[in-house]
Amino acid sequence: MDKRYGGTMTDHEQLGSDPHDIGQTSSSVVPGLTDGYIIGIAMLMVVLAELLLYSGNIRAGVMLHVVTLVALSISSVWIDGTHVSRSLQVLSLLPILRLLNMSMPVFSEMTLYLYVYVYAPMVLPAYFIIKHQSIKKDTLGFHFQGMLKLLPLAVLVGFLIAQGENFTIHAGNLIPDLSLDSILKISIVMIFFVGLGEELVFRSLLQTRLSDSFGPVKGLLLASFLFGVMHSGYGTIYEIFFTSFAGLLLGYMFQRTNSFPLITLTHGLVNIFLFGIIPLMN
Repeated sequence: MDKRYGGTMTDHEQLGSDPHDIGQTSSSVVPGLTDGYIIGIAMLMVVLAELLLYSGNIRAGVMLHVVTLVALSISSVWIDGTHVSRSLQVLSLLPILRLLNMSMPVFSEMTLYLYVYVYAPMVLPAYFIIKHQSIKKDTLGFHFQGMLKLLPLAVLVGFLIAQGENFTIHAGNLIPDLSLDSILKISIVMIFFVGLGEELVFRSLLQTRLSDSFGPVKGLLLASFLFGVMHSGYGTIYEIFFTSFAGLLLGYMFQRTNSFPLITLTHGLVNIFLFGIIPLMN
């Protein structure tokens, strides 16, 4: 949403984790530091980099994101094979996303298409992490069970979040009109690029791994907070808070349904309403 920049398996088997890793934030893979402290430092670096960007210190923010990415890459290799390394690997996607967002050259005069150039490349690092960690498709929520019954929920939640977000940022339209062609274009971009990309990163991967390390409640709250912080590009603290709340709703939906298609569609509908239908209707 950032405009500017088969057989039964146990939960541990689905996560590709050692059962002894789950929630072990009081243990340590680094002498003198708890696992939770290590992951917390990584999250803090991402937050500080975003706050620097939010305050207008672009150079320092970008540099800290680069340092964070390098540090996370080295650390995750150094302590590979633990729930800490798995969380750090997923957290590395956040500076990658921001750096892509800020460095992508303009290939098109239409702002809508810029989202394609930012989110399409995110598939590669996400894919490598999924393969490296042997994350099962069930854990990622890759199924369509009950999707038809959940469609009204996706539309309702998407519309309500978009209305609330519109009050905080007064978004402009990314399409010229409400013609079928324009609606189709924004739907493809917002569902299959923005919605899919952000939900894969923040819900299927980040929320899952933070829940692995901290438990489901803290994992949901932390992933939602990071989701909000990563939308600091709008330049308003209200948007950070509201997007964190939106992330909380989407994350809770994912926890309850374990449906990646549902949250991808819901996220896409938020942006379709926010950057297409609502501004043009008004």
